[in-house]
Amino acid sequence: MSGTSAALKPPADAVKPVRHPDAPAPGELLGAHYAQCFGCGGGQQHGLHLAARAGEGVTLTAEFTVRPAHQGAPGLAHGGVLASALDETLGALNWMLRTIAVTGRLETDFVRPVPVGTTLHLQAEVTAVAGRKIYSSATGRIGDADGPVAVRADALFIEVKVDHFVDHGRQEEIQAAMNDPDQVRRARAFEVNP
Repeated sequence: MSGTSAALKPPADAVKPVRHPDAPAPGELLGAHYAQCFGCGGGQQHGLHLAARAGEGVTLTAEFTVRPAHQGAPGLAHGGVLASALDETLGALNWMLRTIAVTGRLETDFVRPVPVGTTLHLQAEVTAVAGRKIYSSATGRIGDADGPVAVRADALFIEVKVDHFVDHGRQEEIQAAMNDPDQVRRARAFEVNP
């Protein structure tokens, strides 16, 4: 992205990201990390219902279809909804690292309008890691995976411990997620949230 702030440029000592050996296999659907997540959860009537698939290395692809509930101007996706789709996609990348992280900074470029009814095809990758900082970028295209660029973003995620969610979340939701007998779902519930 042109004009990316200095905060989103990895430092000289940053390292190339390494896919965790237990990351989902390339092509595998990641599923929702939490049913009530606005980005990927099925429990949100007007959520994005974003579907992400693991890619090669530390990449993934995702899709969501802009519905009438997502519009800002008549017939067009709201910019905040598009930013949410980018944030959700970039956050899902942390599952390729098997790292719990939260969004520290997100810079978004809106290149062209996205009409209601359009499927946004997103591609994302982790570009560098420096200590607890994870640098990543994503592009959203309309029509298909090779269609025209509509949105793009660079992001900085910060690795956190699960205590971040325990200390700041609503206790009943935290306890329900922690008591889930499915170990993968339990771990994924805390993978990305501010």
